[in-house]
Amino acid sequence: MTAHAFDHIAQIESTLWEAADQLRANSKLTSSEYCMPVLGVIFLRHASNRHAAALHAITADQAAGKMPQRALIAADFIKRRALMLPDTARYEHLLNLPSSASLGRALVEAMNAVEASFEPLAGQLPKDYERFENKLLEDLLRAFDSEALRQATGDVFGRIYEYFLMKFAMQGAQDNGEFFTPPSLVQTIVNIIEPDHGVVADLACGSGGMFVQSSHFIEHEGLDTMKRVTFYGQEKTATTIRLAKMNLAVHGLEGHIAEANTFYDDVHRLQDGKPLWGNCDFLMANPPFNVDMVDAERIKTDRRLTFGLPGVNKDKQVSNGNYLWISYFHSYLSAKGRAGFVMSSQASSAGHGEKEVRRKLVETGDVDVMVAIRSNFFYTRTVPCELWHFDRAKPEARRDQVLMLDARQVYRKVTRKIYDFSPEQQANLSAIVWLYRGQSGQFLGLVKDYVARLAGEAGAIGPALVAFETGLSAGRLPLDGLVKSLADLGLVAEARQPLTAALQEWAAAATAYAADRAALVSGLTAFCAPLAVDGGLPQTNTAQHQTRKAFQPLADAARGLVKQIDLLGKLAARAGQLAQALTAEAPAADYFDRRGTARLFKAIDEQRTRAVEQLKAAAYVHRQIAWLHERFPEAVMRDVPGLCKVVTRAEIEAADWSLTPGRFVGVAPAEVDEDFDFEQTLRDLHVELADLNREAVGLAAKIQANFEGLGV
Repeated sequence: MTAHAFDHIAQIESTLWEAADQLRANSKLTSSEYCMPVLGVIFLRHASNRHAAALHAITADQAAGKMPQRALIAADFIKRRALMLPDTARYEHLLNLPSSASLGRALVEAMNAVEASFEPLAGQLPKDYERFENKLLEDLLRAFDSEALRQATGDVFGRIYEYFLMKFAMQGAQDNGEFFTPPSLVQTIVNIIEPDHGVVADLACGSGGMFVQSSHFIEHEGLDTMKRVTFYGQEKTATTIRLAKMNLAVHGLEGHIAEANTFYDDVHRLQDGKPLWGNCDFLMANPPFNVDMVDAERIKTDRRLTFGLPGVNKDKQVSNGNYLWISYFHSYLSAKGRAGFVMSSQASSAGHGEKEVRRKLVETGDVDVMVAIRSNFFYTRTVPCELWHFDRAKPEARRDQVLMLDARQVYRKVTRKIYDFSPEQQANLSAIVWLYRGQSGQFLGLVKDYVARLAGEAGAIGPALVAFETGLSAGRLPLDGLVKSLADLGLVAEARQPLTAALQEWAAAATAYAADRAALVSGLTAFCAPLAVDGGLPQTNTAQHQTRKAFQPLADAARGLVKQIDLLGKLAARAGQLAQALTAEAPAADYFDRRGTARLFKAIDEQRTRAVEQLKAAAYVHRQIAWLHERFPEAVMRDVPGLCKVVTRAEIEAADWSLTPGRFVGVAPAEVDEDFDFEQTLRDLHVELADLNREAVGLAAKIQANFEGLGV
């Protein structure tokens, strides 16, 4: 999916959330009351789209003679990852109901019809619509009925569903948001353990995000998820299981998800009757941290606790369940299984009985990769965490080694309170794991992909500049004509002087820009030409370094041109404002199209933004290549202070069996950031200010409502 497509979906997500949340606010419902009904509407919109797409495909197959002309059955739709919806469950039917009809009752009937046609969803869809006013339900349905959404594919609705899960989690819906693991953490785990076959399990599956991200990974490899893997999940909260089953269904997936408390229950059996325990090819989880008061008597003989209990208090309780989870996750793996899970940062250096379990675990040789994550990655808690990874099939050469990866300085600011990894940061962290595993070819492949992206972004700079320059020329013409008209009218030179001076300054800046622009575009053309031919992308590490170095002066020139473009935009805007001021009254107004010129200058600013973003996009991709090359110049694993280190079992033992990455990687040397992005820093500040303003508005509204409730 292109960056433009992602931006478009992000805009749709944001618009939908604002509309839905505004409806919630006006109805005075809490987020938890509103969460399931909204997700149900998203699901229904998606199910209707998939039904329509499948019906179109079936009709085409029948017309082409690939399928007999007969009455359709549910299996015809299931085969195409869709549900055979009765009329009453189709979105357009609900929208076209007469105003006198009860939308609440109609939505309940629609949900019942969907459940009847798809057994895995039986009893899972929301049915509490009749308590909502008709107007609110109508507005909600129409919010999800734009042309873009009527044509949207499964990927789009999967993203929208996950986005709403995230937003509800941020608002504290559904048990303080614990049902939702941030996608960037899930994706990082998936990238490291690479779950592309066999049995995939999550023993604290929440809303099913681990399964969904696994499917994305599999489909990125060009494979069919449901033919490659079988999903098994356990979750103790019935409401969260509903979220998970809807999440899977909205992505066209199925899984075996059972209500169970994993501390005490092991409920799944594989299709051949074997237990899930000991037979998982991949296990992923984000279990609740630091759970206390687990009944030690109930679990002391549990076969899943192969390393023993981590410590029991005088009340015969395990006072912290972290190492129960860790032990369980290891025990569920097959002889070649891999696991990846989120864990409290306290666990990697915990003492007493927990240290003893950790020692035994390290001595198995199965601990593979430890990743430290900074605070503020979760939506409902600020604590730091670590990602643990096991690999029971580690080659003998690495069984005595663990990769310590301290990613606390790798992050992207989303809001004032929330951080995540960008897709490039996720890829770069994965590249370190590849090198640790001796997969230099994948590292070189990533750099080659970056070079291909760089060529694409660089090639798009010229057209973006042309669009900006065309807009500038269009905006300049009426101003030059205005100056001449004012002179012909006999307007004194003193009155014309500010506009005349502004146009002269604009012209001087444009001349300087033209020379630098020509040099940059010429250099970009020369850079891109050899990359565009078949086999032109650099394959070897040496060639990739040469390509990165060749672009460095162009990246520097691009940064300089950004400043010139911004200056031109400011000078043009100032000239436009002066012209508007001069023509506020007759007779000058008769010689100037004020509205038309205002539209021209609005377009200029939009074109300026696009040109600047395109220049920065190329520089950004170049920085990703530089980040990897500076840290791993030979495309082989090496220790990088403050980032990563491959440690031995002896080093772990000397560190009191600690698995905390920061204890081993050291501190990165101080360095001058030559690529410091002042504009990005300002944007971050703007994000924080916008968040504070929104919080202030919400607080003011709450205070006002409280006053009104008191009759003040």
